[in-house]
Amino acid sequence: MKSSELRQSFLSYFESKQHQIVESSSLIPGNDPTLLFTNAGMVQFKDVFLGEDLRPYTRATSSQRCVRAGGKHNDLENVGYTARHHTFFEMLGNFSFGDYFKKEAITYAWEFLTVVLKLPKEKLLVTVYADDDEAFDFWHEMIGVPKEKIIRIGDNKGARYQSDNFWAMGDTGPCGPCSEVFYDHGEHIWGGPPGSPEEDGDRFIEIWNVVFMQFNRSADGSMAPLPKPSVDTGMGLERIAAILQGVHSNYEIDLFQNLIAASAKAVGTEDLASQSLRVIADHIRSCSFMIVDGIIPSNEGRGYVLRRIIRRAIRHGNKLGQKGVFFHKLVTALDIEMGEAYPELTKLKERIASILLKEEEQFAKTLDQGIKILEEAIANLGDAKTIPGETVFKLYDTYGFPADLTNDVARENNLEIDDAGFEKAMEAQRTRARSASNFTMDMSGSINLDSVTEFTGYDNLNGSCEIEAIIADGVSVDSIDAGQTAAIILKTTPFYGESGGQIGDQGWLRGSGAFKVSNTTKQAKAHLHHGELREGSLRIGDVVAGEVDRTMRMATALNHSATHLMHEALRRVLGDHVTQKGSLVNAERLRFDFSHFEGVTAAEIEQVEDMVNEQVRLNRPVETEIMDVETAKEKGAMALFGEKYDSEVRVLTMGADYSIELCGGTHVKRTGDIGLFKILTESGTAAGVRRIEAVTGTVAIDTVRHTDSILEDVAGLLKGNKENVLDKVTALNEHARSLQKELDVLKGKMAALAGADLASQAVDITGGKLLVAQVEVGDPKELRDLLDELKSKLESAVILLASVHDGKVSLIAGVTKELTKQVKAGDLIKMIAPLVDGKGGGRPDMAQAGGNNPESLPAALALVPGWVAERV
Repeated sequence: MKSSELRQSFLSYFESKQHQIVESSSLIPGNDPTLLFTNAGMVQFKDVFLGEDLRPYTRATSSQRCVRAGGKHNDLENVGYTARHHTFFEMLGNFSFGDYFKKEAITYAWEFLTVVLKLPKEKLLVTVYADDDEAFDFWHEMIGVPKEKIIRIGDNKGARYQSDNFWAMGDTGPCGPCSEVFYDHGEHIWGGPPGSPEEDGDRFIEIWNVVFMQFNRSADGSMAPLPKPSVDTGMGLERIAAILQGVHSNYEIDLFQNLIAASAKAVGTEDLASQSLRVIADHIRSCSFMIVDGIIPSNEGRGYVLRRIIRRAIRHGNKLGQKGVFFHKLVTALDIEMGEAYPELTKLKERIASILLKEEEQFAKTLDQGIKILEEAIANLGDAKTIPGETVFKLYDTYGFPADLTNDVARENNLEIDDAGFEKAMEAQRTRARSASNFTMDMSGSINLDSVTEFTGYDNLNGSCEIEAIIADGVSVDSIDAGQTAAIILKTTPFYGESGGQIGDQGWLRGSGAFKVSNTTKQAKAHLHHGELREGSLRIGDVVAGEVDRTMRMATALNHSATHLMHEALRRVLGDHVTQKGSLVNAERLRFDFSHFEGVTAAEIEQVEDMVNEQVRLNRPVETEIMDVETAKEKGAMALFGEKYDSEVRVLTMGADYSIELCGGTHVKRTGDIGLFKILTESGTAAGVRRIEAVTGTVAIDTVRHTDSILEDVAGLLKGNKENVLDKVTALNEHARSLQKELDVLKGKMAALAGADLASQAVDITGGKLLVAQVEVGDPKELRDLLDELKSKLESAVILLASVHDGKVSLIAGVTKELTKQVKAGDLIKMIAPLVDGKGGGRPDMAQAGGNNPESLPAALALVPGWVAERV
């Protein structure tokens, strides 16, 4: 059976058992901030199990895509080296939300495995929690599993209820025993059954876990039975596919074999048994679906995990001899395998390939050099078996090698890495970063705190510069050698030092050594060029050629100039109270915080955009003047937030006096250089402070194109075009309203039919009829409508209706006018409501109440006839 057929077979089987097929949720958990990625099928149903969400179904089944490559659940280092570890996998699951429990869950699992999949019964064994006699009896007496093949697993993790067979959602909350199904691969494979000393072997493989959520654990550790026990199961698609296809490793199933073949073709190898091909085939799945769900490579959080996985795949391709880009080409092969099950993959495959290609190109620049350094370090180890932490850190910090990637290479050479040394170097870097960001670097020693760096970078991005001081590890030194990180102070520099919200420049200092500048900051009047000496050596007094990263500087200038124009536009649209409260300007976008008492409306956003883009189209020159502060004030210049100014200041004028501000940053020559200005978001950050993020230039153009593409997609779905999409949506909305009206009419008719049926169930009492019934209605309004319908039909009656919705009881009592002297609706409600842990009241003819104990409802309703009989 193919993997795709297995997936569909599972879903179809449970659909035939009245389960709702639910689509896989995103890899980004929407309801659990404690998880980095969705790592199990139950994650999207967590709020349902906790009673915080109500679905229109009580049984569900899904094939959930999962990632375990970061945080608590991290299988990354094992991927490619074991038969069953993956960064990405699919979890088949069936769930009961207070519907069926152990008997049905066990029956379904066994029937699907042995009847639908036709697995030999003698190949299966099961585990249960040691105290779970109920599950044991179901497996043995109902299913017929021999007692010797049912293994009780006790508290094997050091405390009560700490067991491989006792599952908990957290330290408190829903929990319960679980029962696992294992497949026996045969005596020819080493390993023992679960619970034995050899249980970590590969003979007995867990294929299905059935969790019985039947308790609620309190903070004091006590266990109380849940009012609605539930079921959560999980079965790895890849594991069960391996068994059905007669192979021992997940990487031998059809899905992976096709991806491995495509990977081999992409990297140019014929060794299909290579572990590196397994890594690549696994990683294209996780990387592609992470991008599908909106994650992009970055240096933090989920984006950093994605970048690590991409680079690990590229390194393994490089190991097989592929020096060019290849990874992005595998998206097409993945789409062939999984696009039918996940159409979103097909829709976004070009974007996925584009993002992966960009990452490949970026990493390829440093991969070869990093590998050479690592190989040299290994060659120099001699008899040692551990790669020093300093080497691991250097590869990470300089060449973008995550530590686990270096660990891969070490493992291939039967070596280890010095994790403690690496962490020590990382912590030292964090300390330096904190110091640099706060401009508090220790400049004690022989450094002259009166050092003044002359900035020459307004008009030139290159320049000859003399080294005045070098700081390494917080102290002044005379020289540095290749591999050392430092901060270099120059007498003159074209590098802009971070200030006024604008990030510092990056680039190179080249002389007798090549120094990579990763950031430039200011301390007092000195510019500090932070980075690493990549080759050679540098000394105080050396003359170096400064080369600023031109692309980054120009993109930053566009955003900085646009910030000034936007600031003025905001003041003109919103009022003079608008002042800058914070700013960040880099090469990607601008972020601007400002004082304002309410959210900026869409119309106001449009006005601001129009004003800025008008100045862009006018293409007026950007002028700078140096003058004293008082003259600047008379000219009407505004000072930027957080900037300090000397007695003489730099005044920036844009658009023929449209905007006049004091600013020491770098800017465009003419407003037209900005190209296009587009606001992305507007939000509040604190009381009275708003934030706008915007883009310019090619980034803005790309943003508009993306929005246009989305509009085209929407138009396509509506079988229209961009010109009539609004009409199409309006028509669709009107149609939905019409259908809702029809639905309301049908509900009314159904209520009338229900009323007629209920009316026939009324019994005679003195002076009229008595009707007591539990009904299924959607909300209290429907309950009231049904009561009115019944009062009309029965004419003279005492009526009590009850419903249970979302674990809550709704009660309503009605007494027709003829009987209110004997029986009052309010009294009836006051009698019955406490019996269901509720309270309520009302008029003699109609009263309502709510309750929290639906289990007591049947007994409470049974008391009503006697109570009424005493009064009529």
